[in-house]
Amino acid sequence: MFLNSVLVAVTNLAAGLLGNASFRRHFHLLLSAVVLFGPALSLWGNQYSIFAKKSHFLYRMFLRSGWGWTCVFAGSFVFLLSYTVRQSFSLSLRHVSRLAVAGGLWMGFRRLLALLGDATGSCYEPLTAPLEGKGLAEPGQPLLLLREDLTKAVCLNKGMLWRGYEVSEDTFLLCLCCLLLVEEVAIFGPYLALGGPSGAPLRLLFLFCVLLLELWVFLLLCLLAYFPQFPSQLLGGALGCLSWRALYQGWYRQGPSWYCPGRPGVGLLTTQGQKDGVKDNGRPAANGVETH
Repeated sequence: MFLNSVLVAVTNLAAGLLGNASFRRHFHLLLSAVVLFGPALSLWGNQYSIFAKKSHFLYRMFLRSGWGWTCVFAGSFVFLLSYTVRQSFSLSLRHVSRLAVAGGLWMGFRRLLALLGDATGSCYEPLTAPLEGKGLAEPGQPLLLLREDLTKAVCLNKGMLWRGYEVSEDTFLLCLCCLLLVEEVAIFGPYLALGGPSGAPLRLLFLFCVLLLELWVFLLLCLLAYFPQFPSQLLGGALGCLSWRALYQGWYRQGPSWYCPGRPGVGLLTTQGQKDGVKDNGRPAANGVETH
């Protein structure tokens, strides 16, 4: 009973914060400020910190499979919540399809960024001694031999250097996952306010999503502080925010149809007659959740 009371209190508090309309409306601005000014933390960062090593457990365990973790927890929460409310398998799949669309966008951008990186970058092989007849290298400047027709992946796998214009995929992924999690779990606050059934499994999934959101923000700060790459990380953050805006602030606002899954909460907390965050009786929807 005690643990259940603690779970209820913690999830109610988190749901109230994430479901707040002002928080949702300004979270992307907060995230943008983190990406923009986060590299300044490198002035106080300790290079001997455990987070200054890319081999750290958190980087290996979570960052390299960040999209998978986000899909597992957010997808489970969205499916269980929607099925609890409507008992409709097809409706639950429709809401989960938002994650599939975002995943397709993520994979597409990864492929596009890889192609752009291969087209604009070059591979160099460090040499320990100057080539015969080429003279001596400048002090402190290692010789680099250009290796053509190598992609970035092959170049790095062979232990060579890759130089070119890049967009940080890690920053892109973390920003997109943070914004996606906020959008998907924000519905839990209005759901509880309306007195919806909320057993321990649903609350635990919500709490796991909140903890995952905090982890992504923490890892983003670590990358900006210990591995600053300007403007690569800034471009990655901008691409993540644009992807979120195109989906959740653009396409998903079209309403549920055969080509659009709709926004979070549509068809779950409201009736068909509710539209644009206003109830049938003319009062605003709970906590600013927009409905259609």
